[in-house]
Amino acid sequence: MADVRFGMQLPSFTFPAGSGPLFETVKRIARNAEAAGFDSFWVMDHFYQIRGVGPESDPMLEGWLALAGVASVTERLRLGTMVTGNIYRNPALLAKMATTLDVISNGRAILGIGAGWNRDEAEGYGFDFPETPGDRLRRLREALRVITLMLNEQRPSFHGRYYSIDRALNEPGPVQQPHPPILIGGSGERVTLRLVARYGDACNLFGDPERLRHLLGVLREHCRVVGRDYDAILKTNLGAVVIARDEQHLQDKLRGIDPDGSRREALAARVTMGTVEQVARRIRAFLDAGIQYPIVSFLDPWDEESLYLFRQAVQAA
Repeated sequence: MADVRFGMQLPSFTFPAGSGPLFETVKRIARNAEAAGFDSFWVMDHFYQIRGVGPESDPMLEGWLALAGVASVTERLRLGTMVTGNIYRNPALLAKMATTLDVISNGRAILGIGAGWNRDEAEGYGFDFPETPGDRLRRLREALRVITLMLNEQRPSFHGRYYSIDRALNEPGPVQQPHPPILIGGSGERVTLRLVARYGDACNLFGDPERLRHLLGVLREHCRVVGRDYDAILKTNLGAVVIARDEQHLQDKLRGIDPDGSRREALAARVTMGTVEQVARRIRAFLDAGIQYPIVSFLDPWDEESLYLFRQAVQAA
């Protein structure tokens, strides 16, 4: 399906020995993604590496600064965090950062945001960590109001329970009009998807195709209630992949990623592993469920061929 746009997330800054300086490798991967036809490039907003990707002591760059660096060596890729943890930054500052990235990139910024969940890094850095998901979601709701005002109005003021701004300036404004897209990450049916319906230009959902079909039905109903056009919201999902030309190539890749086979079962539970044809069938299942924009992370992002094989899979889906 050649008209489907797709993005790449880089969740790890740990690369094979001999790759060269860390950020030179990041820039090379981003340029390869752009050349391979990816529409967007995403990094996580974490300060420690997260469980399931690697040890927390693995290298981790601050996401917004990393994207500014990538903006300087790319021309077309849209750039976003998947997703910013609201608890880490004042939302007015975050709106200013997103606007600055939009200016630096000449209109390619995406403001990804979620409630935040990683207690360990919050406590390590001395950030306040609201105890319950409900507490964090209430802050996210108010933050989205502040961000929307900062991106859309001149000298806005707002005085809420958690955040306040007083005739705040955001000059220069964003290049994109009316503002850089706001992507809200999370699958909570009662609160998060309602926030998507009210404030989101895009959502990012997790789950298998059946689960995603259900979540999108919930989102459609929230849109109906608040009077929002459901079709105006871009529906994305994020998944990890190992993709290969054929079965032998796949087994060779897996031995390179997991030499002794000790991680194979854990990888199979969270990673799509297959040939172009097999990955295409998986993509097709997500598209049939209502996802419009697949975003993928690779276990071997430094392998340029993997990026082109994934493009082939999208086109074949």
